[in-house]
Amino acid sequence: MSDTAQNTQNSGADEKVGLAEQPSRFNLFQLFFMFLGIGIFLLVYFSPPWPAAVDPMGKEFVLSPQGKAALGLFLLAGIWWVFEVLPIGVTGITIGVVQALFFIRPASDAFKDFMDPSVLFIFGSLIIGAVFTKVGITKRMAYKMLDIVGERTSMIYLGCFVVTALLTHLMAHTAVAATMYPLLLSIYALYGEGDRPTKFGKGLFIGMAFVAGAGSIITLLGAARGIVALGFFSEIVGREISFFELTLYMAPVGWLMVFLLWGFFMIFFKPEKAVIPGLREKARELNAAMGPLSRDEKLAGIIVLGVIAFLSLQSFVPALEPFNKAAILLVSTILFFVLKILDLNDLEAVPWNIILLFAGAMSMGFCLWQTGAAEWLAINWLSFFQNAPSIVFILGIAFFVMVISNFIMNVAAIAISVPVALVVAPYLGVAPEVIVFAALVTAGMPFMLLVGAAPNAIAYNSKQFTSGEFFAYGIPASILLMAVVGLAVILIWPLMGMPITIAPEAVAP
Repeated sequence: MSDTAQNTQNSGADEKVGLAEQPSRFNLFQLFFMFLGIGIFLLVYFSPPWPAAVDPMGKEFVLSPQGKAALGLFLLAGIWWVFEVLPIGVTGITIGVVQALFFIRPASDAFKDFMDPSVLFIFGSLIIGAVFTKVGITKRMAYKMLDIVGERTSMIYLGCFVVTALLTHLMAHTAVAATMYPLLLSIYALYGEGDRPTKFGKGLFIGMAFVAGAGSIITLLGAARGIVALGFFSEIVGREISFFELTLYMAPVGWLMVFLLWGFFMIFFKPEKAVIPGLREKARELNAAMGPLSRDEKLAGIIVLGVIAFLSLQSFVPALEPFNKAAILLVSTILFFVLKILDLNDLEAVPWNIILLFAGAMSMGFCLWQTGAAEWLAINWLSFFQNAPSIVFILGIAFFVMVISNFIMNVAAIAISVPVALVVAPYLGVAPEVIVFAALVTAGMPFMLLVGAAPNAIAYNSKQFTSGEFFAYGIPASILLMAVVGLAVILIWPLMGMPITIAPEAVAP
């Protein structure tokens, strides 16, 4: 046997050994947390009845066996989501399966939530992101931005942040991050430092992740958490929050965070170079190479703007109000395929793992609510806030959501916390709207851990920063976020007409 053949064989053998060893270590880690989750669920499921919760009026809330099982399922799902023992979408499926097999809820209820209109709305928003990327609208916007902002690195920061935020108004922030990432790589390549980490590189990529979260709170298209929270609000409170109403109240908070984050990065990651020579010309060349607007770009833009206009007009035209948001958004999905902008390959490329995660989170949230587990948790939690001012309770909810969103997907954090908070709020005379909006602000900006949001993980691929650096700078950014939430609750939202408190007679007896 030749030396080359021998080396090839040895290399192949070594590779096989490496492949055999790596899954073993990885699977042991998975198996530990998989069985930990199962063990905790079974421990809770078979445990004796738990004490009843007692509200401030002396009324008892007994936790049913189904409610206790729902809490065990929540712990199982949380462990599996945090440590990703299975694909997050498969954990979502597990939530429905366990409900059915352990008789926590009927299968017809547990799995019905997987096709909830909120889940289909998420599907439709991901399709819009895929269309914008495929037809080239996002690239055209980015090149135009670079042509406008020029070569100063401080303005490049601002331009990239503004474009990122604007795109999250129309498409999921995950898709925006995936679209902006290669463009940021191209911009950084012109910085002249190769792949070496720099302050400019750190600010560019971490900033993109942070701003994607800030921009995504402004419309329902930016992320799934908004439509999920509004679904719980409608179910529990019995009122609707419209597409326009959410955007109206979230826009000043989201854009305030965008510009504050620009200042934040100019302080902590001030670029080493003031300018990048030749960047404007490069952007003009790339934009010119794209040619005039294509047929697909024009059609996609008209369809998406039409959907956004319809959803916005629902707040002003009573005749349009009965139309379901998800159904309207899915009209755009159908038109994309009718007009051949998308094809079967694009449909198969949809991130079903993410959609199943959202579906499982919806099922988990409704399970906690319908079994009484959320109400039981709420009354117990209420004891910590019996004498607290409204602002303390609101900021306490927002802080809790911000922290938990760094450990589990923010959709799951919303599904777990919002039903509980909406139950507690009436006892303290707090309006339910401010609870939902404050929770959505902090859920959109998990600044400390990479697992908190997909844009964080996408930015990490740049190798410009470590997870420790991300965490370290995420702490002051999170403090800044809580300060903005406090400003919104105390000043911005009341001036805009949002109710913060409710009349005493509206408090549950």
